[in-house]
Amino acid sequence: MSESTRTQIRMPRLDARVRRLILDGVAITALTTVGIIGFASTFEGGRYIVAAIAGLALGLAIAWAGARWRWRVLTVTGATLGAYFVFGGAFALPHTTLWGFIPTLETWRQLAFGVVTSWKDLLTTVPPVASSDGHLIVPFLVNLVASVLAGTAALRAKHAAWALLPLVLSLALQILLGSSEPTAPILQGIVFATVAVVWLALRARWNPDRIAVVADGPAASASRAARTRRLISGGLVLALASGVGVAAAATAQPPVQRYILRDFVIPPFDVRDYPSPLQSWRGLVRDFETETLFSVSGLPEEGRVRLATMDAYNGVVFNVAADGAGSSSAFTSIRSNMSPAAEGDRTTVWVEIDDLDGVWLPSVGSAKEFTFYGDRATDLRRGAHFNDATGTAVTTAGVRAGDAYTIDTVIPQIPEDEALADVPFAPLKMPKQSGIPQSLSELASDATEEAETPIERARALEAYLQTEGYFSHGLADDVYSPSGHGAARISQLVGGEQMVGDDEQYAVVMALMATQLGMPARVVMGWYPDEEERSADGTFAATGDNLHAWVEIAFTGHGWVPFDPTPDEDNEPSEQNTKPRANPKPQVLQPPPPAQEPAELPPALAEERDQEEEDEPGPDWLGPVLLYTGISLAVIALLLSPLIVIGAIKASRRTKRRSAERTADRISGGWDELVDRATDYRVPVPPGATRAESAEVVGAAFAADRVSTLARRADADVYGPGDPSPEDVEAFWREVDEIVGGIAEESTFWGRLRARLSLRSLRRSGVKGRTPR
Repeated sequence: MSESTRTQIRMPRLDARVRRLILDGVAITALTTVGIIGFASTFEGGRYIVAAIAGLALGLAIAWAGARWRWRVLTVTGATLGAYFVFGGAFALPHTTLWGFIPTLETWRQLAFGVVTSWKDLLTTVPPVASSDGHLIVPFLVNLVASVLAGTAALRAKHAAWALLPLVLSLALQILLGSSEPTAPILQGIVFATVAVVWLALRARWNPDRIAVVADGPAASASRAARTRRLISGGLVLALASGVGVAAAATAQPPVQRYILRDFVIPPFDVRDYPSPLQSWRGLVRDFETETLFSVSGLPEEGRVRLATMDAYNGVVFNVAADGAGSSSAFTSIRSNMSPAAEGDRTTVWVEIDDLDGVWLPSVGSAKEFTFYGDRATDLRRGAHFNDATGTAVTTAGVRAGDAYTIDTVIPQIPEDEALADVPFAPLKMPKQSGIPQSLSELASDATEEAETPIERARALEAYLQTEGYFSHGLADDVYSPSGHGAARISQLVGGEQMVGDDEQYAVVMALMATQLGMPARVVMGWYPDEEERSADGTFAATGDNLHAWVEIAFTGHGWVPFDPTPDEDNEPSEQNTKPRANPKPQVLQPPPPAQEPAELPPALAEERDQEEEDEPGPDWLGPVLLYTGISLAVIALLLSPLIVIGAIKASRRTKRRSAERTADRISGGWDELVDRATDYRVPVPPGATRAESAEVVGAAFAADRVSTLARRADADVYGPGDPSPEDVEAFWREVDEIVGGIAEESTFWGRLRARLSLRSLRRSGVKGRTPR
């Protein structure tokens, strides 16, 4: 064979390798970008895109180098770890580096622990998360590992389709780690499928086994023309399919519930599990008259410290609303980008706790970020939640003496009445109030009879209570004034010869009167110190004596404006006019408020505690070995995450069914568990089928007699005259577990694994037509 002929044979092979390399790089980049786009609703800003693309580029470079020089698995793993620690600081933790790219010891520490903790930190932070909180480790690491595995499989595996596995897992992981509001799910799916099909088709066309030397001539030209027509036809088919898919998605019904890890990892925090702070008003005033509850430094002149905001009244107590975005109970985990729409003067306030206890954190203004200090800083931050709408904060860890924190906050400007002259009340949807004394409506109308504008009506209510009321805490040396703010106490306050009370009663009365007139009003409990209550260095010591409550009313375009309806403390009534009548008429009195005993705190958010350091240092080599071993295990766990996640979701579903409140619901849940497990083993149970119909389908595949008997038993227990006993429930679930165990025994290992990874039952759970109860 001549030299020219050898050249003609070798050059196409070289060109084909280069084309495959470019094709693989472009395809993996496109498929990975599909997953990166899915993080748009999870992260604030576009910094996460830089971190994700950097991880993708590094991963492809490592995969190419591994294929070029035939690196072994350990070498590729070591290169991946090296790239993670060398470049992770610049792209994921720039705030910990020198000049934005040189890693420090703190950078390496956060990167090492971030392999384990960054996932839970992301899942326990409400999106959109800030890029400066270390959350960028997740997109950087996910795309680094996925691109290394996908690139290695594409360049070195016999079948390039193996490269789709890590890319699909990466896409699934980014969906599970994302938010419940996907960015563009239909478009992502279409693009991913289209790119994958075209990629594999071209790879098959450019397979080196198919390359041959073809002489120039009419046959070669015809072959090239045929290949061109096939590619054009395939492209048109894919474009048509994409258009149909987008059109169908636009006209389809809303999708079923989207399952994400955030919904299972973040336990719902309900502040209503704790007593209303307003119930403890008289106790704080009486027991901590001179004792310092906490101290505040850096508080602006007009700044107010709020402990709690309440907007729901039920005739017994003013408390936080039941639920709903923007309500007083809408608390989310703290982050570094809170109160995004706040306007005003930026400042930093230092708070140090003394005798205050409970879950409520004193807060100032519209907080942007909380930073905790002291021995309990980690626990406080893990349990800390903030309500952007009310400016209040809590921590499930509870505060105690010695706790300290700073608040990076914005102090809003309080508008003058002239600026509110023609401003209407804000059209907010407030919680429905109940148990309001009827006398307040007429009293509110009389107090605002001469007022014309919204601000004048609000000021009229404030002025009426300030001038017509008298002040008394009702303590040992004070004029008689009962505690509480229930309907009976409020009726007594406004129906007596003189109105006698303190901030607790007057703030509630004004808020209820404002509500009767259609004003969006709420009650705030906190402190607003004057100059005399501050020390020489400006520090304010909060006590029970200077505790206040006030009312806030919302105005369009200006937010919540504070009002102080409580009369001056020097305005005390005469003793003879405040004594109880000799023969009072029977009254239906308000039940006493619950005892103010420390509430049992619920467990903090699902967080893992940091591992404690050993007292005695180990060998020098032990640390690196443990570190690299932990990181390697974390990478393996990342690849196995779909199995773990799907198993966790199904376990959570089973637990919820077995612990239902009614025993009949537990029986029904046990039957649903059997049907779902059979569905995962590819038994075609139709949605909405009755138990008898489901039993016929499941029994045709597994244990017909036992399944039919169990279905009849479930119908009898659910529709019977009485609820089944706990013993009946346990026996029913044992039967379910035995049948499911028998199904597993009859299946192969791969069948059991396929069932464990199956999403069939999860999709079935979202269908409306479930087994009738």
